[in-house]
Amino acid sequence: MNLHQFRFVQAAARQNLNLTEAAKSLHTSQPGISKAIIELEEELGIEIFARHGKRLKRITEPGQHVLHSIELIMREVGNLRRIGEDFGAQDSGTLSIATTHTQARYVLPEPVAKLRTLCPKVSLSLHQGTPQQVAQMVIDEVAEIGIATESLSDYDELVTLPCYEWQHMLVVPTGHAFADKERITLDDLAGEALVTYHPSFTGRTRIDQAFAQRQLNPNIVLEAIDSDVIKTYVQLGVGVGIAAEMAVRDIATPSTNGALVVRPLGHIFGQNVARIAFKRGAYLRNFVYQFAELLSERLTRDLVLKAMTGHPADYSL
Repeated sequence: MNLHQFRFVQAAARQNLNLTEAAKSLHTSQPGISKAIIELEEELGIEIFARHGKRLKRITEPGQHVLHSIELIMREVGNLRRIGEDFGAQDSGTLSIATTHTQARYVLPEPVAKLRTLCPKVSLSLHQGTPQQVAQMVIDEVAEIGIATESLSDYDELVTLPCYEWQHMLVVPTGHAFADKERITLDDLAGEALVTYHPSFTGRTRIDQAFAQRQLNPNIVLEAIDSDVIKTYVQLGVGVGIAAEMAVRDIATPSTNGALVVRPLGHIFGQNVARIAFKRGAYLRNFVYQFAELLSERLTRDLVLKAMTGHPADYSL
């Protein structure tokens, strides 16, 4: 048995048993993957996959155990590679970060710039997606770090720590009645056309839950994943906006920036927590710890190390 066989089995499982897609992901041929998997099955004396003709139909029970062992082996192979990179070339390499648009656009620029100053030999690769995609990219080792508000803590394969809290903000044109209103209520919002995030992004679940608890039906006329899109359509008069706090810092409160005013909505929707995620059991290079410390002063190297070794600190915001 060899690492190539392990990679092929792993890719087949990750590509929903589609060997053509598995071959594309590994830049190899489909017959080569099929042959390597059969040879591994013959060596182990079990079927990893049940088949219908030449097609893989499901992972067998012993195959589930094999796949679990392969995941552990490939994770440690990745760790060995990172250890070699870390000690062979200190503070150089590529840091891959998976995150949502809001985090990439409004939160990461400053810590990224600081890391480039501290570690000029480190390049960065940003992968954007939904929170679920962010989690999967860390699990699949496409990225070393995942940053998002939703979903990350739902995966047992990940170690997650809170970075910072944030609240939703109301965004309205300067002439709107809410622009000078001291305290906005949920009933106020229920009577307006709303422009806010797609259900998978940026704390939207808290917005939906707040309306549902009061049995109110919000009139959401536009959903977006980009906070700038929300602000643009509010300026055009499509509706009032609900956006993330970090995305409206360019709009001074209570004064105006251009034609917009913002008001806090934390008293309605509560506080959201952005989290950082690492793959459980992964070896983190020195500059990964440095980036975590730049992202939040709470994320000390010692805290992250304890969490990664199975001893998370009593850590709350």
